[in-house]
Amino acid sequence: MATRGLTPEKNAEERTRLWQFARETGMTRRHLLKLLSAGGAAAVLASCTGLAPPTALPSVGENSSKAPLYFKDPTPFIDHGAGNLEARLENMEGLVTPSRFFFVRNNSERLDVDAADWRLSIEGDAVANPLELTYDDIRDMPSRTYISYLECAGNHRALFDLVKGKPAKGTQWKTGAVSNGIWTGAALRDVLVRAGITSEANSVLLIGLDTGAPEGGFRRAMPVEKALDQDTLLAYGLNGDPLPKDHGFPLRALAPGWVGAASIKWLGRIVVSSEQIWTRNNTTSYTLVGDAYGQEGEAPGKPVTSQTIKSALALPWPADLAAGARSLHGYAQSPAGPVVKVEWSLDSGATWNDSTLEEQRIQPEFERLAEALGDDAFRYSWTRFSFRWDARPGEYTIMTRATDAAGTTQPDEIPFNEKGYLFNQPAPHPIRVA
Repeated sequence: MATRGLTPEKNAEERTRLWQFARETGMTRRHLLKLLSAGGAAAVLASCTGLAPPTALPSVGENSSKAPLYFKDPTPFIDHGAGNLEARLENMEGLVTPSRFFFVRNNSERLDVDAADWRLSIEGDAVANPLELTYDDIRDMPSRTYISYLECAGNHRALFDLVKGKPAKGTQWKTGAVSNGIWTGAALRDVLVRAGITSEANSVLLIGLDTGAPEGGFRRAMPVEKALDQDTLLAYGLNGDPLPKDHGFPLRALAPGWVGAASIKWLGRIVVSSEQIWTRNNTTSYTLVGDAYGQEGEAPGKPVTSQTIKSALALPWPADLAAGARSLHGYAQSPAGPVVKVEWSLDSGATWNDSTLEEQRIQPEFERLAEALGDDAFRYSWTRFSFRWDARPGEYTIMTRATDAAGTTQPDEIPFNEKGYLFNQPAPHPIRVA
């Protein structure tokens, strides 16, 4: 049962890690030992997820720490380690985020999946015709293309500490755990209909192939209403190209307006249940836990679903600028519809000035995709704003505040939550002018 090429100490560490992982999925120790004897670690991982192993399983061997965490060049990003790359908004000039600048959030090591061998299974007690689809099957279905921002639930998390002096747990993202892309895919709704989703359906669980993630495949449940929304995609394209490997190739979910954790990467399995599904990612994780939040279902707090309205300057943090008249820009997004106003303040919010909202227009490099975009293509897009500022030498803090078409404005204050989700009060951006 030892793993070849590893020292006895490393074998012991490997066995302990597998046992901890398997136990969380309900496996007994006897079953674990039986699987190790029959097929090693891969057999354990496959059994825990109910899936065949992906083409390249996350490495758990002696050299795993030396393997690159990303397929893309991490240089343009703030690298938080553990597979997390924060976008630098100052690298973005246009409306659409080029894939090379698109932020990365992983819950385990990257996967290199062969589309020819990949399969998507749809099952559960609330489908009449369980089925398995190939990559070509998905691509042969009617497609939808639109622009949508994708944002981690923990975007702006570091501001709980920087602004409120109360650090929250998790990756200390500032303002760059968000990007805006042109997505192409099949509607999840169409796949569920093909599988014969029944009127008893209550919850739809999406499971990734990243078996190194907690629970054996990162997973997130959503109510059937969100799953059947025509804009909830099974995406295979980003910015006119096949989905990049760092972003879930060959297939990922895209749940526009919801936190990024719902947009499962390397999707391999969908379970449709007549009961509400509770997992780690709507109980102990991705849940608002704090004095301001009550308990919901099996969660100790309120599960996070929709994103919140936010805005941020496209500047380094802190920013160093030369004195003189300058044009500053940034991005604002809301799950409730287009942003209709962005204001900026130099005096901690005592007074606010209007910025200019720029025309929602994609860059020339993406114009080839224009024909595929529908009339509502910008419904989920962020908005680029700009304003003129006569920057004189000194130290400043500029805040921005967005309002959307539903009348929702960024709040002056938000309550603390332990995991640091959904921080969206105006961010005080420090700027030094020389």
